[in-house]
Amino acid sequence: MNTPAECGAGLGLKPQHYEQARNCEARGLWFEVHPENYMVEGGPRLAWLEAVRERHALSLHGVSLSLAADRVPDAAHLRRLRALADRVQPALVSEHLAWSAWGGRYHPDLLPFPRDAAALSRIAANIACTQEALGRRIAVENPSHYIRIDGHAWSEQDFLAELVRRTGCGLLLDVNNVYVSARNMGFDARAWIDAFPGEAVMEMHLAGYSVDEETQPPLLIDSHDAPVADAVWSLYRYAIDRFGPRPALIERDDHIPAFDTLLAERNAAQSILERAEVIA
Repeated sequence: MNTPAECGAGLGLKPQHYEQARNCEARGLWFEVHPENYMVEGGPRLAWLEAVRERHALSLHGVSLSLAADRVPDAAHLRRLRALADRVQPALVSEHLAWSAWGGRYHPDLLPFPRDAAALSRIAANIACTQEALGRRIAVENPSHYIRIDGHAWSEQDFLAELVRRTGCGLLLDVNNVYVSARNMGFDARAWIDAFPGEAVMEMHLAGYSVDEETQPPLLIDSHDAPVADAVWSLYRYAIDRFGPRPALIERDDHIPAFDTLLAERNAAQSILERAEVIA
């Protein structure tokens, strides 16, 4: 099994790129998938994932554990996730700091919550349950923000740091989410990074955003459908300077270009990591 320290910059693995991904020999390259798409006992998609795993490290980035929900993650879901993790031995497993199910009702989104004492206890318990079921540490991702929510008792950074302290989990620093949230909510992105518990960062994400011009002021959307913006690259360099090199992923989930186009963007992230390693 590859370790996070052996991973450089990676790409989200897309079915149309399976063969090119498997055959690519770029140094430090790894691939991330949503495990929900592969939690089966067989079939061509799982076969391709195993073929890619023969040459490259993998990361499982979940979208449905609903860690901030009102109950522990579904036991059957965790068993299937554990089976997949045992099968492909990912270097990293991560999930979002959000909820998508509440009171038995499911929503196709990653939804926010007030960062209060009840949420902290609930999410810490859900992370602990997940880590015990999987037999491994997971990383938790900071969300993107679009509206102000009342009732916060903790800053986002302190909330995440306390989750790390209580559960031993790691963190996934999504740099695009920081930039999008800073623009939408009116805070300084670099100051936010300065207060982030960088020692717990296991992985970073980079992605493109879109702009909703119908809102006033225009709202930035974490849409993963465009190249990484210059301002996000700048913030990524700042985070690397602060925390040191960490595995970094280029996310692209819509308007997906050719593999070589994504690889070029990934290579830019890899170059930043390699320069940081030389300086360190």
